[in-house]
Amino acid sequence: MISDALTIAAYSLRESLRRRVFLVVALLTAAFLLLYRLGARRAFAETAGVLPPEGIDAQTLVGATLLGLSMFATLFLGTVLAVFLTLGAVRGDAERGLLQPLVVRPLGRTTVLLGRFLGAAAVCALYVLVVYGAALALTREAGGWTPDRIVLPGLELAGAVAILVALSLLGSVLLSATANGIAVFMLFGAGLVGGLLGQIGEAIDSPTLERVSTRTAWALPFEALYQDALRRLTEDASGFTRFAVELGPFGGGYDYGSLLPWWSLAYLGGVLALGAVAFARRDL
Repeated sequence: MISDALTIAAYSLRESLRRRVFLVVALLTAAFLLLYRLGARRAFAETAGVLPPEGIDAQTLVGATLLGLSMFATLFLGTVLAVFLTLGAVRGDAERGLLQPLVVRPLGRTTVLLGRFLGAAAVCALYVLVVYGAALALTREAGGWTPDRIVLPGLELAGAVAILVALSLLGSVLLSATANGIAVFMLFGAGLVGGLLGQIGEAIDSPTLERVSTRTAWALPFEALYQDALRRLTEDASGFTRFAVELGPFGGGYDYGSLLPWWSLAYLGGVLALGAVAFARRDL
């Protein structure tokens, strides 16, 4: 079954290359990294001679804010790639008559679904790691700053985009291609809004907003992984520096504890299992 799934994964990637999906994403990524390099250089240069408020490390504040911004953009671009790769993975292929010969013989529906997930998740995770690494290198080149944790934030971003791939694949079973794309981006936006509500709640001391944010993050664990990755950038910082960094423009860091990786894996497995059940009951 695994070898068959890998064959399907390779086939789906060749199909994406034929449709020039990667060319579109490559152009978007190049534009982002170019703008990020320019912005990072200017930000570090213009704050180099400014005396920061007492208790704040200006280099850490600028570096963590910039890298946090890049992580948001990286996750967003990874989501775009995930949607492109899985937009019509089931329903679209079924309407074009491409699935019927595969799911009867020699492959089953679960194998096809697993293959599409493995192919898309592997590409999206690798993409996110590469872009995160590029942003990390550009930040260090611009201001000589590196985060407190380097590897774990990248891995959490990769896990977040894998969950988004699974959600998009589930949507491709239940929805048309257009509706699925809209739904995935709305879920992405809902996660972002949940994170911002948590920041507002912390700033105004509102337990209700903080509770809404936490529950949203657990319901959409790609957001929890993103927030945890942000937290790890300045894990060793303290005082006003850490407080200022946590009030970033795209959600602040938050510690969800040691259960987060296990919950994320269980959530991912649950989404894939739900997709397999829905696919099994769907008429092609």
